[in-house]
Amino acid sequence: MNQVVTFQEINCINGKKIAVATLNSPKSLNALSDEMIELLYPKLEQWQMQSDIAAVFLQGEGEKAFCAGGDIVHMYNEMIANKGNFSLGIEEYFTKEYQLDYLIHTFDKPFIVWGNGIVMGGGLGLMVGGSHRVVTESSRIAMPEISIGLYPDVGGSYFLNRMPDNCGMFLGLTGASINAADAKYCHLADYFVASDNKKAFVEQLAQVDWQDSIALNHDKLSSLLINFEKDSINQLPKSKLTEYETLIEQVTNADNLKAIVDNILSVETDDKWFSRAQKSLKHGSALSASLTYQQIQFGASLSLADCFRMELNLSVKSGKFGEFSEGIRALLIDKDNSPKWHFSSVETVDKKVVDWFFESKWSQEQHPLVLLGNK
Repeated sequence: MNQVVTFQEINCINGKKIAVATLNSPKSLNALSDEMIELLYPKLEQWQMQSDIAAVFLQGEGEKAFCAGGDIVHMYNEMIANKGNFSLGIEEYFTKEYQLDYLIHTFDKPFIVWGNGIVMGGGLGLMVGGSHRVVTESSRIAMPEISIGLYPDVGGSYFLNRMPDNCGMFLGLTGASINAADAKYCHLADYFVASDNKKAFVEQLAQVDWQDSIALNHDKLSSLLINFEKDSINQLPKSKLTEYETLIEQVTNADNLKAIVDNILSVETDDKWFSRAQKSLKHGSALSASLTYQQIQFGASLSLADCFRMELNLSVKSGKFGEFSEGIRALLIDKDNSPKWHFSSVETVDKKVVDWFFESKWSQEQHPLVLLGNK
């Protein structure tokens, strides 16, 4: 059986090395499995301490996807096996996933993520924390959790709040898919490099005169990527987020969720991208929309570590409540695309249910991520 993550160390001209990790499950679009996480985390910790490693390069096998998200079929089986109860398997999966995401966010050495093809959900959680996040002409990025009864986790409470012009609220509620130009605009990516230039880029990494100074190595990598972007920029697609910048800010500029939802759905447009965003919001989980709205409100004042702690609580409770499993059933198990959501609209969502989601399952001292941010 092939290893689901492969590791390689590329020798550079001056004795330093580039560490390469490849998500190796192209048939599943490199869906982030428990096994992948368990392989990646200790290896990244090792590479961070290894003095001859100058930079890390994370990629997905195949041309279709960097990572299409978490292994939600596995999560579905866990939830069904523990129906109505808290699942230890769900808790362990999300705990390990968020620890991995946080490690990437706080990695001190240059950390390159090649965000080619589909980058969704858990895949975006891996990508967004990189120091040098690269997108290509095929990048398709989304947090489509509203369609499966979840909410934008993997640090969404943190990074959605750092997008310009209320983009985070719009993308979180609609699950809209964005391209490379959009990703750069809303701070999910740093550089655009045409996919045909990947081989040349990796070869150039090995030619860099890497130093012992981590700060200097960050600068050297940035300079290299700027040069590659200049050679690729004519292939950069047009940004939908900048095209709809003013409208997105207008429709999300309300002080309650119902008004925002009504504003988005009332827009009359022939644009397929905006229409798909409206459809996802209209047919998605009203509970998910309510959780998303609330998490963005709360996340605005939280540290990255506290965002992950809040999200772990939300994710574990999502595993118990039933909306998440129903969303996966409708999309991937029975494939009837007719989820039976608990609430018909955002105005019918029970406030007590939303409050329950945000009440911590653990005391501060007992939280599984209590040590996050204390290194």
